[in-house]
Amino acid sequence: MAFKTLAALVALVGIANAAITRKVACSDGKNVATNAACCSLFAIRDDIQTNLFDGAQCGEEVHESLRLTFHDAIGFSLSKGAAGGGGADGSLITFSDTETAFHANGGIDDIVEVQKPFIAAHNITAGDFIQFAGAVGVANCPGAPRLEFMFGRPAAKAPAPDLTIPEPFDSVDSILSRFRDAGFNTAEVVALLASHTVAAADTVDPTIPGTPFDSTPSLFDTQFFIETQLAGTSFPGNGSNQGEVESPLRGEIRLQSDSELARDSRTACLWQNFATQQTQMAAAFKEAMAKLAVLGQNRREMVDCSELIPTPPKLTTTPHFPAGVGIADVQQACEATPFPTLPSDPGPVTSVAPVCVFVQIST
Repeated sequence: MAFKTLAALVALVGIANAAITRKVACSDGKNVATNAACCSLFAIRDDIQTNLFDGAQCGEEVHESLRLTFHDAIGFSLSKGAAGGGGADGSLITFSDTETAFHANGGIDDIVEVQKPFIAAHNITAGDFIQFAGAVGVANCPGAPRLEFMFGRPAAKAPAPDLTIPEPFDSVDSILSRFRDAGFNTAEVVALLASHTVAAADTVDPTIPGTPFDSTPSLFDTQFFIETQLAGTSFPGNGSNQGEVESPLRGEIRLQSDSELARDSRTACLWQNFATQQTQMAAAFKEAMAKLAVLGQNRREMVDCSELIPTPPKLTTTPHFPAGVGIADVQQACEATPFPTLPSDPGPVTSVAPVCVFVQIST
């Protein structure tokens, strides 16, 4: 009798779970979703994968779209309340004339203008589109986590205030303070900087746009956290620029802020830990991005449409030193734990190629 009762209970739980996860048919006749509100996103996803991300590639448009998610959202202040900005509300596009003029947003006008036609073509707010495009784009990068996407941001009402976006020449104290005022702790700051593993600089040294921060800019791997710990030897372009310090590899650029965070006593061990912990790094980034993407929003009034985000390709590489460098080049900063022993790639000294920079064409 007890067995029959248990079996009946299991069956009831199964029925309940099926009811919870039941899909609804979308009006396009080919897709289903757990919530009908998510149906409109299928067409947007297909459009941007084909026409924004070059057929689902982890390229420059992904780098720039991910940068835009952060720059739009971080304009938020717990201490200043509504006067501190609206957070992840799309104001950087809605009020682009104002916000693209901020010094910290240098070069972001390109991706803003590229994304505007997609927003106009689809029934979606700028805030939702920015975060959706960022999550879809990152999913094209091997090793990336599958990011959460919450749907339902209203239109932005005002531009974010200037000086809410940390700059690469800011001190560690200033950066950590700005993030605290937006609601992020020190560990979350380091986790968010995992975005630099698929990033490149266009305006730090404008003579060399598309210069990557690590040797594998199309992979969401831990190389960024390894290579920022290596001793810098030269500049990739025309010399020292504001916010730039020497990098260890030809063709690679290093931000002053990344260099100092990798060596500061408050962040060095967090930084070093990510050097060999791919799964942990990706999970921490996902969690921090979920928080960033809804800054200034009420999650309870939003719909979880994360099922629309593609599953990222698996990473097939492992942590390593680029060819020509090794443990002797590491500038040990974490006092608690020695830097891990890693293999060095064979061959000549690594030289990093720039990523392909897209050009906005006017018609």
